[in-house]
Amino acid sequence: MGIINVSPDSFSGDSVKEIEEAVAQARQFVAEGADILDIGGESTRPGSKPVSVVEEIQRVVLVIRAINAEIDIPLSVDTYKPEVASCALEAGVDMINDVWGLKEGDELARIAAEKGVPIILVSNQREQPASDIIPAVINDLELAVSKALSVGVDPDKIMLDPGIGFGKTVEQNLELIYRLGEIRTLGRPVLLGTSRKSFIGGVLNTTENDRLEGTAATIAIGIANGSDIVRVHDVKAMARVARMSDAIVRRV
Repeated sequence: MGIINVSPDSFSGDSVKEIEEAVAQARQFVAEGADILDIGGESTRPGSKPVSVVEEIQRVVLVIRAINAEIDIPLSVDTYKPEVASCALEAGVDMINDVWGLKEGDELARIAAEKGVPIILVSNQREQPASDIIPAVINDLELAVSKALSVGVDPDKIMLDPGIGFGKTVEQNLELIYRLGEIRTLGRPVLLGTSRKSFIGGVLNTTENDRLEGTAATIAIGIANGSDIVRVHDVKAMARVARMSDAIVRRV
């Protein structure tokens, strides 16, 4: 999954501001091996300012339409706002990526159920940090799955993300990747989003744009421990890491 940020304040410094620039990035990512593109209009970095519904819609909808007109792979919208998700689906996205894992309400799940699209549920501890991270994440995801099922989301269209970097310490992020197999016991496909995140910088003492090798290590180990989708900024390099890891772990 290649990340396309149309917010001006992405933590990784890879924001795109023009529609043509976003389409060009989408074309490049597909050529480099992306299977899914995730489009977001609001930064999720710690301390970022919230964006209004209207502004977020304005940022993502035209970009989604333009990419959808040229690119023939699934598109995802990275949002926790039902209004944004609805407009994005109308514009051509194929799935919803909820970074709050339905903690903002179940309306996103209702939309996913109504439209018959997949939804990614993220375990986010930013409002309630946990001392014992694995049980906290599992409990978080179990509650989110239960909410989604209760409003009619197809069980086969629920994906789980342990939420690397969302309210976790460096050690907790490392533990989650090491024990990712325990997230697999929930019986859903697992998405791993480690790309360029601060815990890598915490280990390697590197800036956001100097975390390629650190990201690669997390991707390889994440796949070995059961991740099905990896969400990345550096598509070409990480697609190769994923292919090599799959060849070893899954023989594909």
